[in-house]
Amino acid sequence: MRIFLFGAGYSAQAFAKRMTGEVERIDGTTRHEQKFPLLEKSGISPVLFDGETPSPELLERLAKATHVVISIAPGEAGDPTLAWVEEALRRPDNTIRWIGYLSTVGVYGDHKGAWVDETTSCKPVSRRSLERVEAEQAWTSLSERHGTPLAILRLSGIYGPGRNAFVNLERGTARRLVKQDQVFNRIHVEDIAGALRFLAGTDTGGIFNITDNEPSPPQDVVAFAAELMDVTLPPEVPFEEAELTPMARSFYGENKRVSNQRIQALGYTFAYPDYKTAFSAMWKDGNWR
Repeated sequence: MRIFLFGAGYSAQAFAKRMTGEVERIDGTTRHEQKFPLLEKSGISPVLFDGETPSPELLERLAKATHVVISIAPGEAGDPTLAWVEEALRRPDNTIRWIGYLSTVGVYGDHKGAWVDETTSCKPVSRRSLERVEAEQAWTSLSERHGTPLAILRLSGIYGPGRNAFVNLERGTARRLVKQDQVFNRIHVEDIAGALRFLAGTDTGGIFNITDNEPSPPQDVVAFAAELMDVTLPPEVPFEEAELTPMARSFYGENKRVSNQRIQALGYTFAYPDYKTAFSAMWKDGNWR
C-alpha cells in the first residue's frame, strides 16, 4: 500500500502514524516547508502544494499511490484537489485503487436533536457545510466515472492530544456554554485513523459516520475534564449571553444525534466510543498535551 495524503494536517498525521511500518510509502502535502520536520516525524514524505497548482513531483507521487486521502476543505470554487486526482486517474500507469474523503456531519444540518444516520437527507445550514455536500457529490461522480471505490467519512467534532478540554482548562480558555437541549457528537483522532485504516485495508466504499456513541451537552465534557484534573469548574454561561464568533455560534444552530452503526456493522470497533472513556485514558496516560 502506498498512501497519498492531500492535506497532511491533524487527522492525516494520526493516520500516517498508525500506518507507519505497515505500508510501503506515505506522501503528504503541506503549504509550508517549515512543516516538513513535523510531517517526517509522523512518517510522511512531505511535498509542497499551494492549494492550486501541483508540481510534477506531486502528480507523479499521486499517480503512484494506491490509496488517496483527501483532508482539505473545499471552497466556493469547489474542491481544489479533485481535478488533480482525476488527472492522475487518467494516466494509464496510475495505481490508485481507493479514495477516502474526510467530510463532516455538518452536512446533515439541524435535526432538532433527533438521530441521523447515513440515509438521512442532507440539509446543510452553513455555507461551509453546503460546500461539503457539493464536494461529496463531485467526488462521488469522479468515483463512478473511474470505477474507483470512494469512502466518505463524515466526522463529528475532532479531539485528541493537544486538542481537548484539558488543554483549554490549563490555558484558562475553557467555557461551559449552556444551551437548552443542545448536544454534540465527538470523535477521537485515533478513531479517525482507525476507521481510515479499516476502510482502506479492504478498499471499502460508501458513506460512513465516524463519530462516538454518546452525543452530549458540551458543558458536561468540560465538567468531566475538570473533575479528572481536580481543578475549579468554570461557571456556566447561558448561550444567549456568550460572546462567540459567527462560526462558533453557527455550530450551536445545528442540533442532532449522529449514529455510527453502519461502520460498526462492518466490523469496526471504536477505541474511544464515548468522551468519558477517551478523557479517562488521556488523563491516565498523560498524553493529553
